[in-house]
Amino acid sequence: MTDLRREFEQAARDIRRLARRPDNDTLLKLYALYKQGSEGDLKRAQPGFFDFVGTAKHEAWAQLNGVPEEEAMRRYIALVYQLLA
Repeated sequence: MTDLRREFEQAARDIRRLARRPDNDTLLKLYALYKQGSEGDLKRAQPGFFDFVGTAKHEAWAQLNGVPEEEAMRRYIALVYQLLA
C-alpha cells in the first residue's frame, strides 16, 4: 500500500471527527473525490429521475471523469484537512 493510499484512507476516517456537518456542496465534493480516488472514473448508470440525492452524487462524480485517482486522492486529503483545521 502506498503512502498516498494510507493518507487517503486516514483522511476518510478523520472526516468523521468534524464538529459540524459540511454544507451539501462540500459533501458532494467530498463524495465525488472519494469515489474518484477509490474507484476511478464513473461507470454506473445514472439513477432514476426521482432519486435526487443519487442524481446529485452521480453528477458530482461524473464531473471528475478523467482526473487520475492519485490527483483525486490528493484533493480529497487537502479538503478533509482544510475542513478539520
